[in-house]
Amino acid sequence: MRKFFLIPLLAFAAMLLLAPSFINDAVADSGIVIKPNGAKKFAVMPAGATNPEGITITSNGDVVVGTFGAAVSLVRFDSAGNLIATATISGGPLLGIAYNPADDKVYICAAGDLSGNPPSRIRRIDADFTDGSSVVDVAEVPFIGAPGDRTVGNPDGSSDTIEFGNFARAPNDLTFDGADLYYSDSFQGAVFRINDAAACPGVCSTDTISHDPLLATAGFPAFGANGVAIRGDTLFVANTGDDTVLKIDLTDTPFPITPTVLAQSINGADGIIYDSNNDLLWVAANQADQVVAIDPDTGRVVAEIGEFLGINPDGSARGLLFPASLVEAANGKILVTNLAAALIGDGSEPEGDVTTYTVSFINIPEFDD
Repeated sequence: MRKFFLIPLLAFAAMLLLAPSFINDAVADSGIVIKPNGAKKFAVMPAGATNPEGITITSNGDVVVGTFGAAVSLVRFDSAGNLIATATISGGPLLGIAYNPADDKVYICAAGDLSGNPPSRIRRIDADFTDGSSVVDVAEVPFIGAPGDRTVGNPDGSSDTIEFGNFARAPNDLTFDGADLYYSDSFQGAVFRINDAAACPGVCSTDTISHDPLLATAGFPAFGANGVAIRGDTLFVANTGDDTVLKIDLTDTPFPITPTVLAQSINGADGIIYDSNNDLLWVAANQADQVVAIDPDTGRVVAEIGEFLGINPDGSARGLLFPASLVEAANGKILVTNLAAALIGDGSEPEGDVTTYTVSFINIPEFDD
């Protein structure tokens, strides 16, 4: 009897040794944090505020969320998720937003070209906005057209050439590096920089930092350059349709700079932020319904948190559903907007069942040194 059970027991032990190391709390040197139930509800969007997309936090801890919806464009919560104010902004859907402490304003990617209300612009509003607050145009998005063709090699030695079209200017996400504002353009396959954004309109200039086929996409969802984040002299850019995270060395002049691929197979890489405490990039994988942490030097995944767990009776998503944008809060949490956009529209997507839109949060795990 002992011999009979010894062989299966040894085989089982060997399987455990060979299996990937998935850890639920801290990260060992060779482990990956996996927390499917790690996303919880932070706030419920008010009536009329549908498809929450961009998110930022002001200096007093207020959480500002932008939406695709025309009825309510901006929503402001306190740090506990209680509603403070809303505002309606005309001129097209809002995508990424970012807070600038230099002038206490929230900067907005207003994609007017996508709704037939050109031009697409970067705009700003007071951080303590109410529905009567005025919106200021910072700069119009330059029209530079589509990037050049991309040639992709195949395993058999052949290659395919992708020719990108140019439909509109689509400013998608933005981030500050001191006084300068960097923002992505998903359709033009570009990253722009507004120098000293607080001085605009007025004495300011816009540089084309990168305009490259790697920043465009022929994939799904059909958005190329999306989330942007800064770490030192490196700008990281998520390409949603290509499932990649790219990096741009900002010291590599002259502009435009050619990006390189840091990470691949991040399913629907959308919003991205840099976590300086853990030296990690956190990426919203909108098609995987996860928030993924990757090493900014190697591109390796070290954490996968959250998943879609169904629709609650109130019509809200449990867990994450099409997570779009991220912001790090002061209490060790990351807030995540659940865009919940039904892109196919044939009734097959759970996003079509959402009637109550939400913002979620995840706790940043403790990582071993």
